[in-house]
Parts: sequence; C-alpha cells; structure tokens
Amino acid sequence: MIIAIDGPAASGKGTIARRLAAHYGLPHLDTGLLYRATAAALMAENRDIHDEQAAVAAARGLGVADFDEERLRSRPIGEAASVVAAMPAVRAALIEAQRNFAARPGGAVLDGRDIGTVVCPDAAVKIFVTASAKARAQRRALELAQRGEPVDYDVILGDILRRDARDTERTTAPLRQADDAILLDTTHLGIEAAFHEALGIVEAARIKA
Repeated sequence: MIIAIDGPAASGKGTIARRLAAHYGLPHLDTGLLYRATAAALMAENRDIHDEQAAVAAARGLGVADFDEERLRSRPIGEAASVVAAMPAVRAALIEAQRNFAARPGGAVLDGRDIGTVVCPDAAVKIFVTASAKARAQRRALELAQRGEPVDYDVILGDILRRDARDTERTTAPLRQADDAILLDTTHLGIEAAFHEALGIVEAARIKA
C-alpha cells in the first residue's frame, strides 16, 4: 500500500505522514528533506543555490536516509530548498530514488508536493493536506520558537507565501491536488484530529480496494 500525501509548507502533511507510517508499520519518506539536503550541500560549499548544474550534482550524491533533520528544518535552508526544488533537472535526478523507496515490499508513505501527481500517480491512497497561510505561518513560528530560533511572524508569513507561489507556479511538477486525491483542510484541526481524519481516508480507501 502506497500512501501519497501532498500539500504546501507547514500544512501538517509531514506529521500526518509519520503518524500513518507508524500506525501501519510502513517506511516513511519526507521527500522535502531531499531538496533541503540538496540546498544544504550547496550552501555548505558556498555554491550559488541558483546553479542548476551544481544542484543536480549535489542531488545525485544523496541517499534517502540518515539526514540531520533538525539542521535541515531551519528557515534559510527551507527557503533555499524551495529554489532548488523548482529546477526540472534536480527533480529528475531525485525522482528515481523516491520511486524506489515507494516500491519497497509492503508499500510506503511518502509526503511532498508532487507525490500523488508525479512520483506515485498510481498510489492506493492520495491525500492533499492544506491549511490557511496564516495558520501555517503560526505553526512554523511555533516550531522555530521551540527550536530556539528567532521568530518574526510577518517574515515567516512572507516566506510561506513566496514558497506557495514558487511551488504552484513552477513549470515542472507544480504543487496541485491530484484529481483522485482527498482534500484534508487542517486549518482548524489539532494534530490528533488531523491524524484521525487522515486515518479515516486511508481506511475508506482500503475498504474500497
């Protein structure tokens, strides 16, 4: 069973994906970490994050595990990752690794922005998780504060809106809800409520199958 979960930044898709993976005993891949790791590699070498050739080389050198997730969750890396993720050649370099992960025996849970539309278009379950930009900015601000990072809500909201624009307007694999994906709006849902809504979607799909 492949569960594809897509949605914009800070919508709750990663938390939902991890919870579903744990519930069903499936491996989980946060595909956004691949783009964050690619951007982080460029930044570590003082390379231009707009250098597509360098970004492709960095992407090809990645695995799909053992990331320093806490470091990769920083705001600067997230912003740089959004730039790198818009590069067609970088997406092409990473798609095979994502599909190989999804093809593991028993299935997997993957979350990102193009899982249901591009990476795993035949996934058994597709969920598109969203929330208002203001709610997502508040969540990201709380997340950064809990890590001890400086928090400026207006700056964070601006980042969210810019990332949304880049993700939805890019020509290659733009963020969009797959035609057969179920929409899950988490604007007014806590973590437990959102998880149980998602669990209901998965169970309904399993019964239908």
